[in-house]
Amino acid sequence: MPSDNRRARRFLQVDVFSDQPTQGNGLAVVVDAEGLSTAQMQAFAVWTNLAETTFLLPSEDPAADYRVRIFTPTKEMLFAGHPTLGSCMSWLHCGGTPRRAGVVVQDCAIGLVEIDVSGAEPAFVAPPTAIRPMKAAQRDRLQAAMQLYAAAVKQVICLDNGPKWDLFELHSAAAVLAVDASLVSSKEHNGLALIGAHPDGTECAYEVRNIAPSSGMIEDPITGSLNAAIAHWLAAEGRLPAEMTVAQGTAIRRAGRVRYVRGAADPRQVLIGGAVNVLIDGQVTL
Repeated sequence: MPSDNRRARRFLQVDVFSDQPTQGNGLAVVVDAEGLSTAQMQAFAVWTNLAETTFLLPSEDPAADYRVRIFTPTKEMLFAGHPTLGSCMSWLHCGGTPRRAGVVVQDCAIGLVEIDVSGAEPAFVAPPTAIRPMKAAQRDRLQAAMQLYAAAVKQVICLDNGPKWDLFELHSAAAVLAVDASLVSSKEHNGLALIGAHPDGTECAYEVRNIAPSSGMIEDPITGSLNAAIAHWLAAEGRLPAEMTVAQGTAIRRAGRVRYVRGAADPRQVLIGGAVNVLIDGQVTL
């Protein structure tokens, strides 16, 4: 990186979507990112080697509290869920004060995103999701890649809320957990995701997996944007209750828990929430 603008900047690493520290999804946050170029941000995201790294900046929109840029080790993201919650709580942790009590407004590439911070856990308002059928050829290709029999698949759908998702609903959470993520490549099958219901009476309603993430990892621990898209899809199908919890990360020994909540004032609105723990608070020289 060029050295002409290098200086100490506030830096946090946080763990998102688990109340057990280190059991969620890690996020690196450069709290004071003014003066960094896109190339410098991308290079630092490569160095952190986490699924996402975020950079907080002043927003030019008077309605927003801050602006965020989100990078995987390979590209910049329009939107992502665990970076939204992690960035919000990092901003608050470092002394940020929202313009509206109980609500933080984040400015990102898809527009303004509201995060409710009035409760025990933060929850962001899920952005709109485009829902369309999956083409038969696409379904067959992905099904073959995962070595799934047609009878194992309950439903398929394509979702788009910035990131694009090819979602396979299987008949059970056990079937979801049995899929071998190493069979698919993120280069060929980016956005491939799975969902299956847990038995009635268990802690979590569904098991979710993101097995071909854009970060290039074999599997993403917990994916807020995917769960946001799923929540909108379930709502459109009339299958979303007022509140429920889903699990993600089980297959890679993470205890991810994502909370889906219908808006109190507008039941068409869906919020995605979860715990955030600050694990590292210090400085980075960039």
